[in-house]
Amino acid sequence: MDQASLNTTLDKLVIKVIPMENLNGRKIVEAGDLCERRNGRGVDLNRNWSVDWGKKEKDYDPYEENPGTAPFSEPEAQIMRKLAISFEPHVWINVHSGMEALFMPYDHKNTTLDDALPLKRMNSLLEEVNNLHFRKRCVVGSGGGSVGYFAHGTATDFMYDVVRVPMSFTFEIYGDGTASSRDCFKMFNPTEKTSYDRVLDEWSTTFFTIFKLGPLRLGDINSKAPSKLDKFVSIDEYLDGYLMERRNRYGKKMEVLDLGMQEIRTYFRLFLLSSVLLMFMFCSRISKAKTNRPVPAMPL
Repeated sequence: MDQASLNTTLDKLVIKVIPMENLNGRKIVEAGDLCERRNGRGVDLNRNWSVDWGKKEKDYDPYEENPGTAPFSEPEAQIMRKLAISFEPHVWINVHSGMEALFMPYDHKNTTLDDALPLKRMNSLLEEVNNLHFRKRCVVGSGGGSVGYFAHGTATDFMYDVVRVPMSFTFEIYGDGTASSRDCFKMFNPTEKTSYDRVLDEWSTTFFTIFKLGPLRLGDINSKAPSKLDKFVSIDEYLDGYLMERRNRYGKKMEVLDLGMQEIRTYFRLFLLSSVLLMFMFCSRISKAKTNRPVPAMPL
């Protein structure tokens, strides 16, 4: 792509990049456990989101796919959710490695192209990207229908179903199928400079193609009106991103109460405390009223 085309595309964008979601997990990997994918508390962050959370397949591995104690129990997932809801992006791309693939919703079920027009448009865009930049060597389609297993509680499904991001993708940018299952560094990372440069070039141009062609595939996405979202956001700034009511893209009403467990416990304690104080004030008032009541004179 020429510089003028790149600049024209970039001038129309606001891009937010989270270079690393799992800081504590990264520290574990850098300490030598190269196959670790969970966070510092042993939770798989890409199973900690609320859409279809906690469901387990027959081949479920509690060590690999620990979804946490509740949806959004992990601070990393809470941060990502708040960012997405406040930013309201038109495009969401979750970058993974392990294979070469261009995935779209859903991860927790096998999506067919008959389901909805937005899914057909996403699939068409991914097929074009695969043809332009990868000579059709990437796997294309829904995560649940293409990988061979269902994943429940993933970020991409939440972005599409709840935040209503019209283009929600998971890109698997590299995978070495010849690597041993114990050699996770080679399996998930290019180890030679030529391979590294190729991965960087191909996926950089892929991102720009998505940014350039995406709006054409979905129509004027900037016309996404607040009234269409039909959402209200919480009582105060702190709860921004937690309490929402919205209609999904097919018109079915959904109520989403995504309070973290810590917030629930905090508000429950405050409720109990206020109830006790109110009861104390009520009892105190009754007691005071009784003591101040005049005593009638009794005839001798």
